[in-house]
Amino acid sequence: MRIYLDNCCYNRPFDDQTQMKIHLETQAKLYIQAKIREGVYDLVWSYILDYENGKNPYEEKRLAIAPWKTLASFIVSEETDEILLFAESLAVKGIKTFDALHISCAVSAGCDYYLTTDKKLLNTPISEIKIVSPVVFVNEVEV
Repeated sequence: MRIYLDNCCYNRPFDDQTQMKIHLETQAKLYIQAKIREGVYDLVWSYILDYENGKNPYEEKRLAIAPWKTLASFIVSEETDEILLFAESLAVKGIKTFDALHISCAVSAGCDYYLTTDKKLLNTPISEIKIVSPVVFVNEVEV
């Protein structure tokens, strides 16, 4: 199963862990990453993850996130017309540019799931891919 974690997911362990929702999402995300290391799930990485992580002003976060690219089974390394067109169609639904590019890369790579902690994305129906939080993913897939 191919999965894509957006930038929010990668940064979740650095958020305030005293909030239960954030703590649960963090634990689910760390569990999913352990399963990726075990080869249970195929991770997809993209050029937009490279770009956003590179712009992160916190070196500790950048250095913790960057190695996940080496564990990816599939990398969307460049923008294509197909990716841009789909991203534009998502923008019409009110999705921000970077989020639209992430989702478009995930769809282009044939991902089964797009994992995010972004509430707006979780509440925006997109028929091309299943968008869920790490907690929902674990509840659905780990039966």
